[in-house]
Amino acid sequence: MSTDQSTGTPTPDEHPGSRDDQHLADTHDTHDDAQDDDAQGDGEGVWSEDMELAPVHPGDRAPVEDEEGRQGERLQKVLARAGVGSRRVVEDMIDEGRIAVDGKTVLVQGMRVDPRTVQISVDGSRIEIRNDRVTYAMNKPYGVITAMSDDRGRATVGDMVGDLAKGLVHVGRLDQDTEGLLLLTTDGELAHRLAHPSYEVSKTYMAQVSGSVPRDLGKRLRHGVELEDGPVRVDSFQLMDTHAGQSVVELVLHEGRKHIVRRLLAEVGLPVTRLVRTAVGPVQLARMRTGVIRRLSRAEVGALQELVGL
Repeated sequence: MSTDQSTGTPTPDEHPGSRDDQHLADTHDTHDDAQDDDAQGDGEGVWSEDMELAPVHPGDRAPVEDEEGRQGERLQKVLARAGVGSRRVVEDMIDEGRIAVDGKTVLVQGMRVDPRTVQISVDGSRIEIRNDRVTYAMNKPYGVITAMSDDRGRATVGDMVGDLAKGLVHVGRLDQDTEGLLLLTTDGELAHRLAHPSYEVSKTYMAQVSGSVPRDLGKRLRHGVELEDGPVRVDSFQLMDTHAGQSVVELVLHEGRKHIVRRLLAEVGLPVTRLVRTAVGPVQLARMRTGVIRRLSRAEVGALQELVGL
């Protein structure tokens, strides 16, 4: 306690730091008021002298992209999963300039791609990299109709594929009495384009016919033969064998009209006794046995996609 010299009234002792504390409190209140003013201002955050950088407005921040989403996946990983080779092998192929993305040769490692939209080629051949679509080749037997089901109880390709893959559709048709290569796919757009006449996808047939083949028949067929529903011409024609009044011929055409091969050969005096389709575009029947179904390779699917502009 101390005494006021003018009044003699006792007063409490003043703490040595009380004036300093009051000054700091006043300063703190002033700083808080400044913060409140800033908060009510432009909303861009609070600035203080000890900050190195002004705070960033949320709208100015760069968007954070998902590692495996919008930025995509590393090209090496995508191609390794597609069976092209190990990641190390793919890296070597990139160094050798053998891989192209969307038509441009890849020159650097570590490129990211979106498997859903990108087109990748290896040594000039398109590679199918998506895993959500499948395409099969079937060697359709004689007597089986090209349909997924039949209300008359006849054997169908649908009976043969069963539950092989959900959403399978056949690409075009083969007559009931025609054998050979039939494609089936879960890719609706690919099926549409392969079957549509405007894309002019070639089909190759091997036909056994009755009679001898005239020397000039190939030229005549390439020039065009008039049928009841319009002219038809082949892309190529070749005599493969002849024996005991029977001949085997190979013809390639991009027509898709009903019974077109049988009607064409009948028109030139060579009725068909057996007909087998051996190729659709770049996909070959090769040595597939009757009734066998195989999944196309990624390279084969890629070739089909490239053929029809996908």
